[in-house]
Amino acid sequence: MSNEILDWSVIDYKSTVEHLLQQRGSKFRGTVMEDSYHGKSGAAVNQLGAVTAQAKTTRHADTPLIETPHDKRWVYPTDYEWADLIDDQDKLRVIADPTSPYAINGAMALGRAMDDLIVTASTGTSKTGEDGTTSTAFPAGQTAGTTAGGLTVVKLREAMQLLIAAEVDVDNEPLYCAIGAQQHDDLLGQTQAISLDFTTKPVLVDGRIKAFMGFNFIDSQRLALSGTDRTVVCWAKSGLHLGLWNDINVQISDRADKSYSTQVYVKGTFGATRVEEKKVVAITCSEA
Repeated sequence: MSNEILDWSVIDYKSTVEHLLQQRGSKFRGTVMEDSYHGKSGAAVNQLGAVTAQAKTTRHADTPLIETPHDKRWVYPTDYEWADLIDDQDKLRVIADPTSPYAINGAMALGRAMDDLIVTASTGTSKTGEDGTTSTAFPAGQTAGTTAGGLTVVKLREAMQLLIAAEVDVDNEPLYCAIGAQQHDDLLGQTQAISLDFTTKPVLVDGRIKAFMGFNFIDSQRLALSGTDRTVVCWAKSGLHLGLWNDINVQISDRADKSYSTQVYVKGTFGATRVEEKKVVAITCSEA
């Protein structure tokens, strides 16, 4: 195979995978804050606490200095990779096609890895402090719907209540709720979730619930499952953070040890963390 074909294939395939990854590879990427980092070490995500303005009671008074609380959350990079073998040059010429299984599989493989990181970070232990040596567990008080049964309107109300009570800006910040197939079916059986008697907007779109009670739903089977209990997660966009290290690394090369078949290799480096506990709520839902 000529180097010219290889160079062309690498450039086009990388561009296609990057585009697909942004468009459809990850279900969660667009629902969290993200930033780019370099190097091999972890990076700090700065947290700024809320402050309150002080009333001015006299003329020409000293300017009040109100210190803003600062803290750091740390996000650490992890390498993820995917590879496949292509038998002939004709297939190689079409791998950059966005409809090609090789392009779709490469993007989806990295996307699932991103989603797994975000889901784990949402209710996992975060690293905090000046150097990231302090562990911050997900607080039990941020769990709604601890009663038995599947996902209900009542449990979603509890989740929204926790967010509002924590003064999350629910009117202006996007809110999301990741649910599994069983939880979606649970809501379809809830009259309040699907009846126009309880809402001014149609909830069902092509037979699916896309949004309800201020939450945009993300369908995912990658949510944590303990026995028969699924952990549904609700969050404000600024409550979770995705860190991206370097660009997507794509290599296309001949494998002498595989009868000179052509190998397509994709690698991505990223990490995720929860930034603020009050902006994330977990809901326990039985699938029994």
